[in-house]
Amino acid sequence: MKASLNRRGFLKAGSACVAGAAVAGLGVSPVRAAGKVVCSTPAAEKMGWLVGAQLYTFRRFAFYEALEMIAALGLRHVEPCFFLGLDKARPKLKVNEDLSPEVRKELKGRLSDRGIAMSVFYANLGADKDRARKIFEFSQEMGAGAIVAEPSAQALDTIEPLCDEFQIDLAIHNHPRKEGYEYWKPENVMAICKGRSKRIGTCPDTGHWTRSGLDPVACLKTYEGRIRNVHLKDALEKGNTKSRDVPLGEGAGNYAAVLAELKRQDYRGAMTVEYEHDSPQLVDDVRRCAAFVEKQAKQLGA
Repeated sequence: MKASLNRRGFLKAGSACVAGAAVAGLGVSPVRAAGKVVCSTPAAEKMGWLVGAQLYTFRRFAFYEALEMIAALGLRHVEPCFFLGLDKARPKLKVNEDLSPEVRKELKGRLSDRGIAMSVFYANLGADKDRARKIFEFSQEMGAGAIVAEPSAQALDTIEPLCDEFQIDLAIHNHPRKEGYEYWKPENVMAICKGRSKRIGTCPDTGHWTRSGLDPVACLKTYEGRIRNVHLKDALEKGNTKSRDVPLGEGAGNYAAVLAELKRQDYRGAMTVEYEHDSPQLVDDVRRCAAFVEKQAKQLGA
């Protein structure tokens, strides 16, 4: 089966990266172009790869500060984290479902003014029905097409009907291998997706697979038909769960082959750079990650 975009409709995207064009078939609400984001990944977007930033990359900054950096990098998509701050002037506010209607309106305005879409939301999603509904309502209001989370298998009985009701996918994320943790292994994630709605899928974190000693390409093949978001990440060392991130293509993750496999699966959807190694060169490192994706997209699309 091909990626979820093919189930939702034809993706209209072009090399000009007109704001909103590439999100129409993904359940992501188009944002009004403000002329501030000059798309740095037009070839990727033409292939249906909506390249953005995971907010954890910029975790030492409040979301509003990070937005300026993301816009300057030419990335038109963002994946906020529920536990990270919105505005340094109001440190108690986090980017999640607890924001008031007034602040939500403000947030949507900030995104719209920069031509950036909140295509995905990283949430604390579990079996609590009321909380889960609030998360889906917030995601829908913000235009997210997928929620990234690590709910228990039992929580899927609560989450699955909400996915269908709101037409928003669940993308189950993986962290590195550790004792008592099952989602590091792709077969375990696929086992809990089996028999579920096609809106129950995965968010492969390729860097964490590399850290866990797994082959990211083989893992992606295990996930075929269920990928709903991708965390773009490369790691310096394979099999070292503490290995630092490096720009895509410079680590042990065989990243050109990773992107080629996503192309083979005809994956079309959000893919967010999550660069965990913080340094004074952070913005340049993220720029190199985006440039690598764009270079590979040009070659794969030729």
